[in-house]
Amino acid sequence: MSIIITIIIIAVLIFMWISIYNGLVRTRMNTQETWSQIDVQLKRRNDLIPNLVETVKGYANFEQGTLEKVIGLRNQIAQVPNANHDEKMELSDQLSSSLKGIFAVAEAYPDLKANVQYSQLMEELTNTENKISYSRQLFNSSTANYNGKLQSFPTNIVAKVHHFEPSEFLETPTAEKEVPKVSFGPDGK
Repeated sequence: MSIIITIIIIAVLIFMWISIYNGLVRTRMNTQETWSQIDVQLKRRNDLIPNLVETVKGYANFEQGTLEKVIGLRNQIAQVPNANHDEKMELSDQLSSSLKGIFAVAEAYPDLKANVQYSQLMEELTNTENKISYSRQLFNSSTANYNGKLQSFPTNIVAKVHHFEPSEFLETPTAEKEVPKVSFGPDGK
């Protein structure tokens, strides 16, 4: 009788171990899948940029510095290995800032702003930027869930034995954390 109870206890422990391990694998895969969604949106944005740059070039010949910076950052992102999340997101944040310069160019050129192709590209780009932002949030939620499992008992024991590593959160760039300065004075100060 005691042998049967011992076998049942061992079988239950093995089943629990397998269940915990599989849960860790699922949450790690979910975190990797959410990073993949970010990467898909980054590629989508990179694919839109050449068309946008060509459209803007016709209207803003002297804005070459902005256009060259956008193209350079786009090319750098394309060359970063997928596993290097930090560098890819840093370059992506720089590209987002540079794209704001192209948005500003449209304000100086009413004909460009009225251009249908430019408007469609800007709408697509804005939607893609929103998807990137959402994907970043989803990645951080998945990371929080995964890292929480790595630290919870008894999952932490299984995680340590099988060398599961925590995932890093994506952080907001310092420049975007700064409070914008708003003034309603006549001289803008």
